[in-house]
Amino acid sequence: MHKQIANRGVRAKEGATILGCGQSTFWRYNSTRPDFPRPRSLSARMTVWDADELIAWRDSQIRAPRRS
Repeated sequence: MHKQIANRGVRAKEGATILGCGQSTFWRYNSTRPDFPRPRSLSARMTVWDADELIAWRDSQIRAPRRS
């Protein structure tokens, strides 16, 4: 399903869709999770994340044990 978005930058809204969460949760992950993929600034008002990195992070969370 996500093959068409691989290898490109995605904004927070699309990133949240990839992860299956809301935008506020996506931003919280970005702020609080040290293992979350780092965004890239394209301009002062545009930040993107690599779609492949988000997919890999999502898949690693599925396999990882739950945090207490």
